[in-house]
Amino acid sequence: MNDPAPSAPAGPPSELDKLRRRVEALSHKRDKAEARLHALLGALLPLDDLLADTRRRTGALHEARSAREATSAAVALSEQIDAAHVMLRSEFARNDVSPMDAVGRAVDPAEMRVVGTAPHPSAPDGMVLQERVTGFRLGNSTLRSAQVVVAAPGPVPEPTVVPASADSTDPAVSEGSSSGGKRTQPRRTTRSGRQLPRKPSARRGRRTRRA
Repeated sequence: MNDPAPSAPAGPPSELDKLRRRVEALSHKRDKAEARLHALLGALLPLDDLLADTRRRTGALHEARSAREATSAAVALSEQIDAAHVMLRSEFARNDVSPMDAVGRAVDPAEMRVVGTAPHPSAPDGMVLQERVTGFRLGNSTLRSAQVVVAAPGPVPEPTVVPASADSTDPAVSEGSSSGGKRTQPRRTTRSGRQLPRKPSARRGRRTRRA
């Protein structure tokens, strides 16, 4: 009985085999990306329903006929907006998308863009004080850079006080400002001071009393 011939040792893969494997890997990645996109779009459909209902509640707020109806519509609208935001953030987290939460951290040029500075008495120079636009990560990569306002050394500027207008010619206003801000009545000028002629009845009355 003849023994089977030994198999020839496998040689290195040919260029055709390498190309076939590369095509299979790309096809697998494409199918995975399409399935992920389909799942994401399907999860966003309830958000569209929620936003449509929010729009309807906005119309109810404008059509409110009393303060009580307006307050009730405003509360319902606020709850709708909060629910939509929570739903969107939950879907982001399910797809490995997370906010950066840059406030309180040192500015990182790799994922943040400085759009302003603000003086702060205690925060270190370059610490993020505010996110003008929220930044997001997709896994470990930057999906969108955050636009931030960072601290700068120096005291917080005092609020400016708008001075009162000083071009008023009303004597009552000028007297009120000089007497501690109290409003006073304008002084009345007597008839003799105004040099007005006396009434004839007043002259006759005086002669009658003398007689």
